[in-house]
Amino acid sequence: MPISFDDAAEQYVKLVLALGLHDADEVDAYFGPPEWLEMEKARKRTLDQISYEATLLYSQLAVSEKADSKENELTQLRRLYLSKQVSAVGSRSSILSGRNLSFDEEARALYDAVPPVFTEKSFQEIVAHLDALLPGSGPIPERAEKYRQQFVIEMNDLDKVFQTAIAECRSRTKKYIPLPEHDSFHIEYVRNKSWSGYNWFKGNGESLIQINTDLPIFLERAVDLAAHEGYPGHHVYNSLLENEFARRRGWKEFTVYALFSPQSLIAEGTANFGIEVAFPGNERMEYERDVLFPAAHLDASQAEQYSEVQALSARLGYAGNEAARNYLNGVMSRSQAVEWLVAYALMSPERAEQRTRFFDQYRSYVINYNLGQDLVKRYIEARGGTEADPAKRWEEFAKLISSPRLPSGML
Repeated sequence: MPISFDDAAEQYVKLVLALGLHDADEVDAYFGPPEWLEMEKARKRTLDQISYEATLLYSQLAVSEKADSKENELTQLRRLYLSKQVSAVGSRSSILSGRNLSFDEEARALYDAVPPVFTEKSFQEIVAHLDALLPGSGPIPERAEKYRQQFVIEMNDLDKVFQTAIAECRSRTKKYIPLPEHDSFHIEYVRNKSWSGYNWFKGNGESLIQINTDLPIFLERAVDLAAHEGYPGHHVYNSLLENEFARRRGWKEFTVYALFSPQSLIAEGTANFGIEVAFPGNERMEYERDVLFPAAHLDASQAEQYSEVQALSARLGYAGNEAARNYLNGVMSRSQAVEWLVAYALMSPERAEQRTRFFDQYRSYVINYNLGQDLVKRYIEARGGTEADPAKRWEEFAKLISSPRLPSGML
């Protein structure tokens, strides 16, 4: 029997909340009825029950789709969103119950996408190009780390630099995307985390960003985190979905954010691409040189070369995916994954070790950053949102982050 959207949405939210009681990372944000969470705490559904009921709900949504072939585009997107999100809940609960999936199988089941495979040679070629840019001689990873150490933001300057970058990102975003009047974004500095930064969306247009200070924070991370976690990244994405769907339309499925789901590929992909949207061309380098370098008491004369090194290093992003794939598939040990990350992601041993802890905790989630960014970039540019037309780029970006479109709807 076909199921209504409202009933399916409520069941989905409750399944996510139930799964969150087994997995502390599952519920990234929730601002729906508090009694639903209390209800799930009392029900204590097992992982097997959650998996079974997610499979049943998925099949009911499929029946409903066949029953209504005249849906408009937004309704079709909503159904696709609910179906894929529900499927991911079932897959995640099965994985937590002990189901073994390969890295690629897990990525498809949870994020509706499979990352490309890159050979060691492709990273060696990029590293060789960096050899010509980095000063000194000797092993490239050591030289890269020594070079980066010149651009560490000292703790005394950290908050000033980040607050400055956030204000700039917010200002640039507000020119193109209306923000809620109650828009609010706060920073905390934390330790002992497997990630470098995290946005905790609280609802009602409010976010808390936590920045991990376990390891040195380099200058480029100010814009990265301000844009990715804040404007026009996660904070704006969550605020628009909350206002447009959870509040205005009453779509209950948008009162919860299930981390291990296709939604995350869009969230992370738009957050990463949003950096380029906010700072096209040379604008980022110029802003860092003129504003952030002085704020951090760093040598601004090195800004242009630093930007070149960062741009080339960014092309090594998929090296992290290969380390995660091989580590989680049992092909590499932890120490081998660390060695790979040092050699081909040019991480320090300490940062590479931290990254393997991220693999342990979040597994195939790593694909959402680079694959997500590439999919989002192609999707927006195919609709005219190129660097040559910034207004159109912002327009298409805003459309995407305020819609329920998911990876399979972008291909």
